Parts: sequence; C-alpha cells; structure tokens
Amino acid sequence: MAAFQLLFPLLVSCVAANARPPRQLPACQVVQMDVFCSNLSLRSAPVNLPRGVQMLDLSRNQVQNLTQETLAFHTDFHHLNLHSNKIHYIQPGLFKDMTDLKVLDLSRNHLNVFAHSKINIGPLTAVESLDLSGNGLYTGMSDYFLADSPSLANLSLRSNSITKIAQNTFSGSMFLKKISLHNNVILEIEDGAFDSLNHLTELDLSKNSITCITDFNLCNLKVLNLSKNSLEFFQSTGSTDLYGLQFLDLSENKMHYFPLLPKNNVLRHLDVSRNQLQSLNVTGSLDRRTTMILYYLRYLDMSYNQLQTIPESFFNCMGSLEVLNVSNNCINSFSITNPELLKTVKTINLSYNSLQSLTFGKNTLPSLEELFLQGNDLTILDHQIFQRLPSIKHLHLQENDLEICDASQNHKNPPECVSFSSIPNLQFLYLSENSLQTLPSNAFVNTPLKLLDLSLNPGLDMHKDSLSGLESSLAHLILRENNISSLNIDLSSLRSLKHIDLSTNQLTTLPMWNQESSIESLNLQNNNLVTLEPSTMLALEHSLKTLYMGSNPLSCCSNLGFLHMIQNSALVIPDIETVTCILEDYSEPVNIEKVTEEMCQRPSIQNYVIPVVLIVLLVLIVLGLLIKCCQSRKRKPSRSFSA
Repeated sequence: MAAFQLLFPLLVSCVAANARPPRQLPACQVVQMDVFCSNLSLRSAPVNLPRGVQMLDLSRNQVQNLTQETLAFHTDFHHLNLHSNKIHYIQPGLFKDMTDLKVLDLSRNHLNVFAHSKINIGPLTAVESLDLSGNGLYTGMSDYFLADSPSLANLSLRSNSITKIAQNTFSGSMFLKKISLHNNVILEIEDGAFDSLNHLTELDLSKNSITCITDFNLCNLKVLNLSKNSLEFFQSTGSTDLYGLQFLDLSENKMHYFPLLPKNNVLRHLDVSRNQLQSLNVTGSLDRRTTMILYYLRYLDMSYNQLQTIPESFFNCMGSLEVLNVSNNCINSFSITNPELLKTVKTINLSYNSLQSLTFGKNTLPSLEELFLQGNDLTILDHQIFQRLPSIKHLHLQENDLEICDASQNHKNPPECVSFSSIPNLQFLYLSENSLQTLPSNAFVNTPLKLLDLSLNPGLDMHKDSLSGLESSLAHLILRENNISSLNIDLSSLRSLKHIDLSTNQLTTLPMWNQESSIESLNLQNNNLVTLEPSTMLALEHSLKTLYMGSNPLSCCSNLGFLHMIQNSALVIPDIETVTCILEDYSEPVNIEKVTEEMCQRPSIQNYVIPVVLIVLLVLIVLGLLIKCCQSRKRKPSRSFSA
C-alpha cells in the first residue's frame, strides 16, 4: 500500500503527460539543411529539428544554459549562431563531438559569468570562426575559450573589457589569421603576445587605450588598425626584413610626429588623420629624420592635424601615390615644381588650410584629376596655374577670394585674376563664396564644363556672353543666393543644360527658353515671381521633370497654364506644400494644389458693387429729371389769344 502511494503521483504525471497535446514546432524557417529560429523567445532549440541540420540560428532568444539538451542533442552543425541570448553557462566538452562545426557565434551573451568558474569550454576541434564580442570579458577570461582551438582562424573579442594582452593569450590558437579587439580598454600588450602567430594577417586594436608602439615587428601582418587610441609614438624595429603590412590606420590618436615605418615595406594605405602632427620628422628625433621610403603607398591621409608646411622632399619616395589628403591643417603654402614628384597622384585635398600661395611647375602632376582648395585664403594665383594640369576634371575653389579673367582680353586683365579658359579636361568647377563681382565674357571658353557652381556670390554681374563656349557641354548650373534680379544671359543657348538652380534670388521674371529646351530640373525657390510666362512654361513642359517653386508671391489666376501643368503632367514638385499663390477672394495665400480654374472664373462680389451703384445712381438721376420735368409742366399757365 505504501509502495502504491509512492507510485501513484508518478502514474498520474505520466497519464497527464500523455494527455497533454504535442508540443508545437515554433515558427522556425527551414531552408534545405539550414534552420532559422531567430527572435522567437526560445530557451532551447526545437526538439523536432530535421536530422543532419547544418546551420542553426538561435540568435535573439532567451537561451541561458548551453547544453546538449539545449541543442536537441544534435552534433552535425557546421554553423551555430547564438548571438544575443542570455547564456551564462556552457556544458564542458559540449563541442568536442561537433567535428564539423566551423562557425560559432556566442556574441552578446553573459559569458563573463561562465568564465568565473575557470573551466575551459573544451576543444573546439574544427571551429574556424569564433565570435565572443560583447560578453563583458575581462583580462584572462578569453583563455577558457581559446585554450584548445587548433583550427581557429577568425576571432572577435570586440566590445569587452580586456585591459591587457598577455604573452600566452593566443597560445592555444596558433593558426589565427584575423583578430578583432576593437572597443576594449587595452592598456598593455606584453612583448611577444602576437609573435608566435605566424599566420596572422589582420589585427584590429582600434578604440582602446594604447599609448605607444615602440618595436613593431609583425612582418606577416597585412592590416593593422590602431585608430582611436592614445598613441603618442609608432615606431617599427630597425630591421631590414620585408614587412607585408599594406593597410595601417593610426587615425584619432595623439601623435606629434610622423610614424617611423619599416624600411622595407609594401604599405599601400596610411591614415594618420586627426592626430597632433606638427612636423613630418619621424619621432621628432634629429638622428631619425630619415627619408620615408613608401614607394608602394597609394593613399595618404594627414588631414585634421597641425601641419604648417609640407616640403617637396617629403614626396621623394612615393612613386605610386594616388590620393593625398592634407585638409584641415595650417598650411599656408604648397608647391610642386619637380616633374618627377607625384606623377601618379589623382586626388589632392588641400581644403580648409590657410593657403595663400599655390605653385605648380611646368609638366608637374600629369595624372591629377581632382583638386580640393576650398576654404583657404587664395586671392592671387598665377593666371595659367590650372592650365598646367592636363588631366584635371574636378576643381573645388569654394570659399576663397578669386577674380576671373576675360579670355578675350589677355593683355588687359587685372594681374590678380585667374583664367579658367582652355583647360581641356575640366568638367566640374566650384566657385561659390568667392565674393565674385563680375563674370566676364568668354570666362570658360574652350573648357568643357559639365557643372558650374557660382552660388553665394551676392551681387554677381554676369556678362551676356560669360557662358559662351559652354553651349554643348554644360549640364548643371548653380546660381543660388546671388541676389540676382534678372538674367541677361541666354540660357536657351545652353543646349545640354539639364539642371539649373536659381533659388534664393530676386527674380521677378523667368529666363526665356525655346521649344528645344532640355531642362529637367529647375529650382526657383525663394524668389519674387508673380507670373510665370505661359510661353516659357510651354517651352519647358516637354522636358521638365522636377520643379521647386516654394516661397514665391505667385498670383493664382495669372498662372492657369502652370496650374494646368501641375494637374495634367508628370511634373514632380517636391516642395509642393510650400507653393502658394494669392487669390483675390482670400486674405491668406492658398496652396496651389487647392486652386481650381472655377475659382478664377467665378465673379467676385466686389466686381458687382461699383456697376450696381452706378446703375442705381443713373436711375435715380433719370427719375429725378423726369419728376422735375413733370412738375414744371404743371406750373405753366395756359396761353389764350383774343381777336
């Protein structure tokens, strides 16, 4: 009887279990042998997973304990994604039988809790990619995951709390090729921490607290990111061994001097922007002012520093440089006079310095296509300075103080003007904010400009032939914020013009266009337009696709042709909500979309008042005269004659 009493609850539970409806498979997606169960609030994998499943995505769920039961006793995984769960315990030896597991993502969990137990998770026999980022791991905790990972090639320890890389941190993962330690608080790297990793090619140490690298000796490394640290020095060893480093990012640090790079290198990309560089001398030491041999370098960024000068000799051993960025420094003079320097450079960015002097010698910079000079103090340049750049396509001269020469008066031009004519490959020219007063005739003749920006030059006086020579090339013309009240240039002659910006001026009438107009985009915002000439709008109608018209004092009933265009064409007006017009019956401007032709055809009450009053007055006058006439007849005495 006692035995029965003990067995009875077990029997009841078994019966209840059998009576319970079968567990429903969650809304996982199965694609061949890949199962996706992300973001389903699961605590474990579904029990009825297909046999031989190769990829299981359990990310963004509620998994806390990672055990064989959690994974439904499957061991054939190739890819296991457990990103963003609450895992704080891993069954030791869980992965030892997963001999096909190549990718394991354990990022954004609570593995720091597991690491306190000081138990290795067991061998990761075949794992090649392991993500442990965002787990709150401290120094030394990663050892319990890496101790037996012989095939590991890619490792992410991003966004943890590691302060030190010890000499034995990666001793169990000797075949690592790529390591990311981004966004930790690393202060110290022990000597030899990476030396034994002969296959390591990519190392990301960005966003840490490293203060100096004094003996860089990783010859096999190809990519090194040390940006966003507190580096004051970067010095390689004096070895003559060939270094494979191709990409080096030292941006956003505290370096005062140019880094001392390996003598024998193949560096292609170097970024030292946003430091405190005041000199291009390496390390600032007199005995180490060696010439940098960077023959393979293609990209050099030294922007946002404190450089005041860049001597030509700095470029002596940069035979492959294509991009040079020295913007946002304090450079007041820049010159390249040696034809052998920077022969391959395509882009030079000197914007936002203090440039007052710019010199390009004859036959220099033959490959230069894009030159950024905006935000400087350029006032006087050699007349023909840009004609010496045979490949120049983009020229950015905004925010300077230049004057443009008249190509038809070579000997009568002022000495300080700059010529933009006969530059055979120049296509994009930006001259906004140059305090330009006049745009002379033939300013761009024999220069095939596609885009011309003359905006933000208040009071600009354009000669009627100032755009002569651009008839078949100019596609974009920008004239905004120039305080223009009327245009005396014939825009209809610019046969290729597709986009024109005339916004924020004082225009009262539209420029004239003929039926052959190719205008596709027209910006007329913030002007004084009251009436849009029907003939002009008709000429534009067949090509115009986009029109900006907001903030103009338009008359509703004087623009019925424009109203018809809005309602019956494919014209797009992005600022239609701000396009209003004035209707006589309304005290406030009306949105043009709400205006109908009937509103303009319906006579206004005020239109009746004056005629009615005049008619009434006329009737009253006539009646008064008739009454007076009748009264006068009644008063007259009858006349009689006697014989």
